[in-house]
Amino acid sequence: MTVDHGRVVVLYGGDSAEREVSLKSGEAVLGALERSGVAPIGFDPAEGGLTGLEALAPDRVFIALHGRGGEDGTLQGALELLGIPYTGSGVLASALGMDKQRTKLVWQALGLPTPECVMLKADADWQAVVERLGLPLIVKPVHEGSTLGITIVDSAETLASAYRDAARYDTRVMAERFIQGEEYTVSLIGDEELPAIRVEVPGGFYDYEAKYLSDETLYHLPCGLSETEERRLAELCRAAFEAIGCQGWGRVDVMRDEQGRFWLLEVNTVPGMTDHSLVPQAAAHAGIDFDALVLRILDTAGRCD
Repeated sequence: MTVDHGRVVVLYGGDSAEREVSLKSGEAVLGALERSGVAPIGFDPAEGGLTGLEALAPDRVFIALHGRGGEDGTLQGALELLGIPYTGSGVLASALGMDKQRTKLVWQALGLPTPECVMLKADADWQAVVERLGLPLIVKPVHEGSTLGITIVDSAETLASAYRDAARYDTRVMAERFIQGEEYTVSLIGDEELPAIRVEVPGGFYDYEAKYLSDETLYHLPCGLSETEERRLAELCRAAFEAIGCQGWGRVDVMRDEQGRFWLLEVNTVPGMTDHSLVPQAAAHAGIDFDALVLRILDTAGRCD
C-alpha cells in the first residue's frame, strides 16, 4: 500500500562548515524520494531562511542539514514552533548530540564508557593536559562534525597549534584521551540496530578526506566481531543513543581498545547520506536498499516526544 506522505520538503545545504556534505546528502535523498513517487521539494535554508520554508507549507520535513543550524536543536525548535513534523531527534537530543563534551557528561553519569576529556583554553597548561590524558591524544572542536578541526597530538609542543586549529571552528575545544584500536560505527533506525561497520583507514586516521573523498578507506561488513560481541556493541550504542534522548534515526561511533573494551566517541543525529556514508552501507548489508532506507527515515517524522 502506498503511503501518502503529503508535501515533503528536504532541507539541505545550510551555512555550516559541513555545507558541501549536506548538499550531497540532500541530493541523494531527493533522488530516492523521487524514485519512490514522493515528489519532494528541495530547500536550502541558506538561500530562503525559515520564511521561505514556511511559505512552502510542508506536511513533513526531511532534515539533511549537517552541523550547526541543522543538527544542533535550533532548526528542530523552529520546526516545533511552526508545527511541522521532521525526521530525527528532537530539540534536546539534537542539542546534546552536537555538544561532544556534554554528551560525555551524560554518558559518564550513567556509567557508559567514553574516553576522558579536558576542556582547553588558549592559556592552558599544555604539559598538565598531557600528564592527565597521556600521548597521543585527540584535540577536537566541541560542536563540529565530519572530523573538521580534529588533530591527533603526539607531543606537548604541538598541542597549542592543534588547539588553535580547532578554535577556528569553535569557541569550545576539548582534548580527549586517545584510544588505540579499531573503530566501529552502529546505525540505528527506529527500534532496529543495523549491522556494525568496522572502519579501516590506510593512513590510520578517519578524517574528512577519508570519510568523503578517498576510495582507499575500507568498510568491513561484516565487521569481524563475534555474534556475541556485536550484540554487546549494539546494546551499548542503543543505550548511548537513548541516554541523550535520541529518536528516529542516527549513528553512534565507537572505538575498541586492544583489551577488547568498547569506548563511546559521539552520536550523530543527522548522519551523512552520501555515496561514502555509513548508514546506507549498513542498511544495504541488512537488505534495505537506499530508497527504502530514505522512506523508513521519512516515516519517523513527527514521532519525537
